[in-house]
Amino acid sequence: MNYELFLAKRIIAAKQYKSSISSPIIKIAILAIAVGMVVMMIAIATGFGLQQKIREKLSGFNGHIQITNFDNNNSEITLEPVSKNQEFYPEFKNVSDIKNVQVFATKGGIIRTETDFEGIIFKGVAKDYDWTFFEEYLVEGKIPDFYGEVSNDVLISKEISNRLNINLGDKFNILFVKENPSKAPWIRVVKVVGVYNSGFQEFDENFVIADIRHIQKMNRWTEDEVGGFEVLINDFKDIKIKSDEVYTQTASTLNSQSIMDKYPGIFEWISLFDNNIYLIIVIMILVAGINMITALLVLILERTQMIGILKALGSNNVSIRKVFLYNAAYLVLKGLFWGNLIGLTILFIQKYFGVITLNPETYYVSEAPVYLDFWYIILLNIGTLLLCLIMLIIPTLIISKIDPVKSIKFE
Repeated sequence: MNYELFLAKRIIAAKQYKSSISSPIIKIAILAIAVGMVVMMIAIATGFGLQQKIREKLSGFNGHIQITNFDNNNSEITLEPVSKNQEFYPEFKNVSDIKNVQVFATKGGIIRTETDFEGIIFKGVAKDYDWTFFEEYLVEGKIPDFYGEVSNDVLISKEISNRLNINLGDKFNILFVKENPSKAPWIRVVKVVGVYNSGFQEFDENFVIADIRHIQKMNRWTEDEVGGFEVLINDFKDIKIKSDEVYTQTASTLNSQSIMDKYPGIFEWISLFDNNIYLIIVIMILVAGINMITALLVLILERTQMIGILKALGSNNVSIRKVFLYNAAYLVLKGLFWGNLIGLTILFIQKYFGVITLNPETYYVSEAPVYLDFWYIILLNIGTLLLCLIMLIIPTLIISKIDPVKSIKFE
């Protein structure tokens, strides 16, 4: 029989244990572990959630990897066409884990209404386009259908809708300047069939999604000429590897660029979240560990007579230390239980109700996103428990200094 565990259970169940001097200190230690667990879970869930949402939105507007002409054009507007007759289109057979390859083209335009006008990026897509991203953020209407004849249907953002007072079902003019500015611009009358709201203001205030055939006609391209290709991959973690593979599998006249290379500033910024998360975890575990060390020291000093009796009966220091470590493990697990319960409750409330909002101009999202991965939660619990127990080995060393002759007192 494991008598160390038996003694630890008796100590925990004892009434005098709950009303002892160490009781308030133990409660504070449990509270520290619970609060630390809540803070760590929120830091991980919101930090990783924000990273994931920003990556999703960048890839939703640009794809994970873009293949375009090898030129010095660094703008969002495609100038020179690329032939659709490529080995990797419509399916990238030489690179694995590719979700979709879709064509696109962009052109600068000006929306003109009776009272306002505003510059936009007119992004043309075709029937091979993956609408998963825009379906998630669609707030009104439907996704345009570009399968039949040239369509005048467009998808605009809630930002453009509010600023220019253009609503679902409305028709409006878009002006496109010709290469010769002295000539009258092209005018396209389009109809709003859907409104999206991604919360990424930098893109929402600029992009109008439309039929690529409008751009092909204005640029005098053939049906086989497009602005470029967007490549979607299955797992974002592999983006660097897949970007290199895509680059090697494209012609020398073409250039492939991942969104990490296209927007390095944003990705450098969100990578800093990892450092913040690790720092919070270290601080919270240290605070919880120090509180537990204090509680365990008080508990040991409070039980010196019991320790002396156990030594007199033949127990060695290792066995007695196990008794107090079992006791400490119970307290840590109790703190973890309440921390998980409170933390998960807060995270689920935020995930489904979006109580905490953010400034989209700064964070690219309108509310704090939550990423829940139960493997992270399990590893966080196991890591916290093990680290706390390792730290608690130090205060149990005082047991070897207790003299049974001096500690046992008979009344």
